[in-house]
Amino acid sequence: MRDQTITDFLDQLASRAPAPGGGASAALHAAQAAALLGMVARYSDGPKHAEHAGLIDRVRDDADAARDRALGLAEEDAAAFTAVTDAYRLPKASDEERAARSRAIADALVGAAEPPARVVREARRLVALAAELLPVANRTVITDVAAATEAARAAATTARINVEVNLRGITDEAVRTSLTADVASVDDVVAGAERVTAAVREEIAR
Repeated sequence: MRDQTITDFLDQLASRAPAPGGGASAALHAAQAAALLGMVARYSDGPKHAEHAGLIDRVRDDADAARDRALGLAEEDAAAFTAVTDAYRLPKASDEERAARSRAIADALVGAAEPPARVVREARRLVALAAELLPVANRTVITDVAAATEAARAAATTARINVEVNLRGITDEAVRTSLTADVASVDDVVAGAERVTAAVREEIAR
């Protein structure tokens, strides 16, 4: 997926192929958010912003690392969803086959829920980075801070759906508890994103 053109990815996304789907799209929202924050940090790297150089450098490096992780999560999500569809195709003619199929499905659902849960965590970190960067960013590109924040919000809310749909089939209580906590944190991500975007809109309206 990392080496596909945008057109090829969108063609695959629009096709009847089981993956990529919404989970990969959520991860790519996060990757775009990270890329935008990296761009703003680079535009804010100069003598006029020297007093904030440490913060700006950290945000840039964190955003670059988040972009790479998010791309990896897009690929992991596609692979994990394929594992789910493969598990549902397993034979179920005998009791033994049905039991093995049920175990495979349960394991695959856990695997499918984990990448979007990690996307939620990435989105949470990206919104926090945006909030840190906004006050010290080059003012000519602050709308891109808002764009990054909105992309991170989309990543979180899209990923939440993909966690929730898999939660129904997960019986491991420890796993369910962890995933439910990630889902619950999305409202905080959304609220944080709204604050950053509102601050940007207020500034550009002056």
